[in-house]
Formats: sequence, C-alpha cells, structure tokens
Amino acid sequence: MLDKRKIVHRPAYRTGREERAILVGLIHKEQTEQQLQEYLDELAFLAETAGAKTVKRFTQKLPHPNASTFIGKGKLEEIRNYIQGKNIRIVIFDDELNGSQITNIEKSLDVKTIDRSDLILDIFAHRAKTAQAKTQVELAQYQYLLPRLRGMWKHLERLGGGIGTRGPGETEIETDRRIVRNKISLLRKRLEEIDKQSVTQRKDRGEFIRVALVGYTNVGKSTLMNLLSKRNVFAENKLFATLDTTTSKVVFENTPFLLSDTVGFIRKLPHHLVESFKSTLDEVREADILLHVVDISHSAYEEQMGIVNKTLQELNASDKPSLTIFNKMDLYEQKTFDKWLEESTKKEILNDLEERWQRETFGDAIFISATEKRNVAELRKKILDKVRALYKIRYPYREVHF
Repeated sequence: MLDKRKIVHRPAYRTGREERAILVGLIHKEQTEQQLQEYLDELAFLAETAGAKTVKRFTQKLPHPNASTFIGKGKLEEIRNYIQGKNIRIVIFDDELNGSQITNIEKSLDVKTIDRSDLILDIFAHRAKTAQAKTQVELAQYQYLLPRLRGMWKHLERLGGGIGTRGPGETEIETDRRIVRNKISLLRKRLEEIDKQSVTQRKDRGEFIRVALVGYTNVGKSTLMNLLSKRNVFAENKLFATLDTTTSKVVFENTPFLLSDTVGFIRKLPHHLVESFKSTLDEVREADILLHVVDISHSAYEEQMGIVNKTLQELNASDKPSLTIFNKMDLYEQKTFDKWLEESTKKEILNDLEERWQRETFGDAIFISATEKRNVAELRKKILDKVRALYKIRYPYREVHF
C-alpha cells in the first residue's frame, strides 16, 4: 500500500540535523558547462534553504541522459566510491528523474536520491502556512509521485519468470495508483472551494487599482513590500521565503491602491507545481500593474528576467502596464567596481547600464537598493504616476473619491 512518507516530506531543517549532500548535473547540447555550474549554484542554494550542506559536485558530459541511471555507469561508480565513509545522506540531481532512475541510483549508491523538483516541493511543503498553500503543495506532491509509482515498486518484482512472479507487485501498484488519483481528485475539489472564497475576497476589494510584485525568487520582493507598505512581511536571504500572496492597502499622496507580494519564480520550476499554484498566481493575472523586481547583482539576472517574462506569458499577464525595478544596486557596485576604479569611470558604466535598460523597457525602469532605501522616493513617484494614470482611464467621467 501507499507509503505516506513518500508524500509528507521530513527534511533536515525540521529534525535539526544538517544533511550532507552531493549535487549531480549533466552537460549536453542544450546546456553548456557554464550554464550547468550556474544551475548547480542555484541547486546548492535550494539545498541550503532545505537544510542541507553541499560537500561535492559531480558533472558529466553526455549527448542525452542514461535511460536507467540518468548518468553513465562509470560516473555512478565514481560517486559511489566518493561517498563511502563520508556520511553523505542525500544525492540531489539538477534535472527530473523518473521512478526507475531513482530506484536504480539508490540501489547502486545506497543513499537517498532526489531531483530538483522533489527538493523544491520539499521547501514548499515547509514554507506553506495557509490552507490554500498547503493544499496546493500536497496536490503537487501527489502529481509528482503518480508517474513514478512503477519505478518505486521495482524492488517488489521477483527475479525469474513464470507463474506468480508479478501478481502481488502489480496489484499493489494499481491499488496505490487508485489511492493517488482519488487523493488528487479530492485535493482539486478542495482547491476549487478555496479558490471560490479567494475570488469573493478579491471582489470585496472594490474599485482599488491592484499592483503586484513579481520576479525571480530571492530578488528582494518581500523587502520591497515592507518598504512600500510599511508592514512586516517575512523576508530572508533564502529561496521561496514567500509562498502565500500578501496584499496590503497602500496610500501614496492620498491615492490608495492594493499592493501584493507573490511567490517567486525559478528556472526548471516543476510543471505540476505551476499548475497547482495557478490559483495563488491569480493575483498576478488580476493585477492592473506589475512591478517586475530584478536582482541586478546576480550574474544571470537577464536569464532570470527571461524566465519571469515567459511565466507571465503562460499566465496571460505579459501585456499589463509594468515597471522593471532593478534592485540590489549596492551589491552590484560591490561586485563590479574595485576600490581603485575612478569615480568618472564608475559613473559612465552606471549611465550606460541605465540607458540600455531604459531603451529596452521604453522608459519603464528604475535602479534602487531596497536595503539602503536608495532611490525609493523616485520609485514611489513612478508607481504613483502609473496608478493615477489607470484611475483616470478607468473612471474618465468622474472624479474618484476613496
């Protein structure tokens, strides 16, 4: 029968024990070595968020993943030799594994093996606080498990052929599939009920203009939310600090609007997780203005912008009025400039950067540091101008009073 432990994860940060982990990734025709190292950097950050310490990385160049073990047999042997006697408790692959691959790898290494999707689901399970978020995470976990059941039952198959070699195993698999499908159906119905309540709550907000903070995970959205709304939204230097959408009424110069902080996006975000969290992302779809927050100090910030823009397209929200907020300028300058660089050269580099993005965003860009509160007054003015412009469009024949 279905093992409940496969659904409700119990990661290291809940037990107080730090798990020593190794990371594994592939270099192939669609993923260069440089890209893989960036992805593994992010995977290490995900592992840290979940409470694991990365002690080693393994990479391999293959034209395509091995069907049975994802990596080659030689690389698997190399990993097995490395982990002997080192108290490695978990192996994390950067790409999705199927059930058979997980089973084969764990049989070879005798160490718990997960992939990026499972790791993200684990973090989400820990971060979820509201009934809606918890239900969404549980639904995504069951959807992740369903296609992997057969591989997870491999260890029950008996060697050899003939009568009675597969019957019990197959029966258990079908029983588990039925349990999982029924659970998925139940969770979807529960989400529909929660969504109806959320729609009612959003309708109760009246005629206010809605502004939503969007962006890659850990770019500073929650810090900016606290700065603009003067409230204490949870923020820390970890991935997915925010899962549940937080909405506050904000007033700039007697002009009110609603400001929402939303869940961050990430590359290789599991499809079933996106599907499960679409109701949470309704706040993005129904927003009147999007504030796209970018971590300008990150080496791959342009790729992160592309991932966010692609996700917004999938949500049919890419055509909304928007403002691109390049955050963490203080860190950008620390990483870009050394102490010997002349001030005139620094200024020229910053001017070139700003001119480029003002062109590409048609003037809808601003560079700030939320932690240092740098350029925040100009940011408030830009937001206020956009909000007032929308009020005039929405109510052209009457003066709006709140």
